[in-house]
Amino acid sequence: MLALVLLTGLAACGGGAPGAVSDDGIFDPYETQNRKVHAFNRGLDRALVRPAAIGYSSVLPDEIEDSIGHFASNLGEPSVAINSLLQGDLRGAGLSTVRFLTNSTLGIFGLADVAAEFNLPEHDTDFGETLHVWGVGEGAYLELPVLGPSTARDTTGMVVDLFTNPLSYAIDEPERYYGTAAGVASGLSTRGRFTDTVDSILYESADSYAQARLIYLQNRRFELGADDPGTDIDPFALDTEGF
Repeated sequence: MLALVLLTGLAACGGGAPGAVSDDGIFDPYETQNRKVHAFNRGLDRALVRPAAIGYSSVLPDEIEDSIGHFASNLGEPSVAINSLLQGDLRGAGLSTVRFLTNSTLGIFGLADVAAEFNLPEHDTDFGETLHVWGVGEGAYLELPVLGPSTARDTTGMVVDLFTNPLSYAIDEPERYYGTAAGVASGLSTRGRFTDTVDSILYESADSYAQARLIYLQNRRFELGADDPGTDIDPFALDTEGF
């Protein structure tokens, strides 16, 4: 964890280097190291994650997969509410709080998304977005072991979000780890359901690293509504060779 925080700090400091952003809006000063991590993640996916995800999605009915996903998402609502408050988004904080209370009671600890039936829309945010709202720049692009594509700002956000959920302190062991297990299961479910799409990026493109980097940055900047200089990415620049 300490090494991760130090790496993030170095990447953030390098994020403002003049002229460091490429013409396609990507700042990747650690590309050599990132590509090595990407190769590791790709090998891990091929050997373990992909087979486990396909098996998971094949064995469990969709309804159970959805319930586990709802449970994991519901446990994250308090963190969403806190980040919304830090961003000055009172509506988002209230919405997340009401969704959590509704699904935790009527939805049986979040196994069912009852709040959606009451037309309470999902609201999602994290400390990476909080930093964006506070004016912190994106920083360098990073690919993290196991976790995949990120940026210096979002990596810092992930570290902080480990401590922003009050449920982490209110729930005793071993119950506090149920959320982690549900989150892993939800990730496997997503990987299994979108196998064709993920496979096309990782195993069928001429440069899977560049492909994954471009897609991640494009989607993340769209989510944040980023308007920083040099953040425009051409969606048609995706490398489709090998499809």
